Amino acid sequence: MSPYEVIDKYYRPGSKLRDILVRHSERVAEKALAVAERAAHLNPDRRFIREAALLHDIGIFLTRKPEIACRGTRRYILHGLLGRRILEKEGLPAHARVCERHVGAGITAKEAREHGFPVPWRDMAPVSLEEKIICYADKFFSKSPGKNDREEKMDDIVKELKGHGPGKAERFLEWAQIFE
Repeated sequence: MSPYEVIDKYYRPGSKLRDILVRHSERVAEKALAVAERAAHLNPDRRFIREAALLHDIGIFLTRKPEIACRGTRRYILHGLLGRRILEKEGLPAHARVCERHVGAGITAKEAREHGFPVPWRDMAPVSLEEKIICYADKFFSKSPGKNDREEKMDDIVKELKGHGPGKAERFLEWAQIFE
């Protein structure tokens, strides 16, 4: 399975959105593989990490976020859940779980309920080592113009995650202790 073949089923080659998605996903994959190398003693599945990192945001085209050329109708917070559905349809259930669980350093059932997020009120936070590595790496790269060409600083990531409620920054910092 080539992640690019899957991407090309849903994104028009040469389109702005495909370019944004691929650029972001390749940077996340590169970072995730570097993290996996540092965590080699934990025996991460590098092939899966690369594939899943390239596909983790496959659902963004169904959402509305004009600043990154997303012209869909759904709220952006749903891109992980929508991506899960796409990849399950493609016969990639483990990759699909990465899509669902990477959003915002993961979303717990409690967070979903307390914030009224329009997602199922179940735990959707990374569970496997590979999921955690991809979610961690994803936080270092934005898809937004002007920010998408640089790696974010750890302090800035933590500050942003703290703004999304308790738990997210703490999860990220736990991963940093393991992966850095």
